[in-house]
Amino acid sequence: MAARAGSAVLEGRLATRRSLHDMCRLQFQRAARAMALDPALERILDHTTNEITVHFPVQMDDGRIEVFTGYRVQHNNSLGPFKGGLRFHPSVDLDEVRALATWMTWKSAIVEIPFGGAKGGIQMDPSSYSRRELERITRRFTYALNGNIGPEYDIPAPDVNTNPQVMAWILDTYLTMMPPLERNRSLHVVTGKPLEAGGSIGRDKATGQGVVYCIERWMEDRDLSIEGKTFIVQGFGNVGSWAARLLQRLGARLVGVEDRGGAIVADVIDAESLLDHAAVHGTVAGYKAARAVTHVEFLSRRAEVFIPAALEAQITEETAPLLSVDLVAEGANGPTTPEGDRILQRNGIDVIPDILCNAGGVIVSYFEWLQNKQSQSWDLDEVDRKLRCKLLGGYERVAGARREFRVDPRTAALIVALKRLEAVYEQRGIFP
Repeated sequence: MAARAGSAVLEGRLATRRSLHDMCRLQFQRAARAMALDPALERILDHTTNEITVHFPVQMDDGRIEVFTGYRVQHNNSLGPFKGGLRFHPSVDLDEVRALATWMTWKSAIVEIPFGGAKGGIQMDPSSYSRRELERITRRFTYALNGNIGPEYDIPAPDVNTNPQVMAWILDTYLTMMPPLERNRSLHVVTGKPLEAGGSIGRDKATGQGVVYCIERWMEDRDLSIEGKTFIVQGFGNVGSWAARLLQRLGARLVGVEDRGGAIVADVIDAESLLDHAAVHGTVAGYKAARAVTHVEFLSRRAEVFIPAALEAQITEETAPLLSVDLVAEGANGPTTPEGDRILQRNGIDVIPDILCNAGGVIVSYFEWLQNKQSQSWDLDEVDRKLRCKLLGGYERVAGARREFRVDPRTAALIVALKRLEAVYEQRGIFP
């Protein structure tokens, strides 16, 4: 009864505050109830293991000093080293990073890779800084984290507003802090690196590729062909642009895109051409082969598939009723609030939840980590084949849990993760 009361209180708080971590906890508690998770394990998994906050000074190009705040939250490592991205964004705070770290734990467990969950970032707008300033900020953040990351302990990766170059700066800084004889054994301290610095081929498209594999499988399960199907994408960064291009190559039609600069629609939008436009202008807005629309018009656009690939909490009590799609394939982390979920279910819109749908990135990060450890290099066919196998294995487990427990897709995905973690805790016990 205590757990149920706690969830009711939490749900009431969400209605007014909608904290991202509260949203994450509510999803977790619903799954724990549905599967009758051991209350002791529920208490353990409801908390993070470590929360690191660092404040560090950096000299700007004009000589002035700015002090930045960075975070690294490590949720759980019972399945393996902590693993998760680093984002540079003004909205980064401890609450957001807690939620993202927790989702990483579930994600790794669903697709059965030996990682736990972590996340981190710096509260900043990277567009306000020069490349040299970004390098100094990144290196100083790495130094401030010091022993809180490591190739067998906690492995960062790219996330919002970070990229292979940022990972290369982190790698180089970390290696300078290691004894010389340890340096070549520590290349896997980060993933998502440039190929020349030990990265994996296929990592740049991995999350978008995973989204496409999930959509393809969803279509197959309903005896549908992806050829000619329409889709809209929110967010045209790495995940959204790759998903759009890959779906286009399979014959699907992109009919709407929204990013922070605005929204556009057309009977068909060429994803490759749009990417070229966005690279020059920094936004999809102003693309001449489509017409500009409002946020509401974009969300109301009729399509078979909607791919939210922007920031969290985009499908809410207010926006979910606008959607006119058959499937939401979540490329972003936490794009749908619990209130939004209920409306999607009521309206018969299916969901491939984020902790399954966007797991392609962490899967190929695992492959990069393995290649570095074993001094190997896989070709793209091998990476894609292994990615498909891992991701669709998770898809089948979630589908099975959905049938067994008669729950919504998000709760089913969480049950799969929690059952794997439950088995590990039962076998290993709790120290002392």
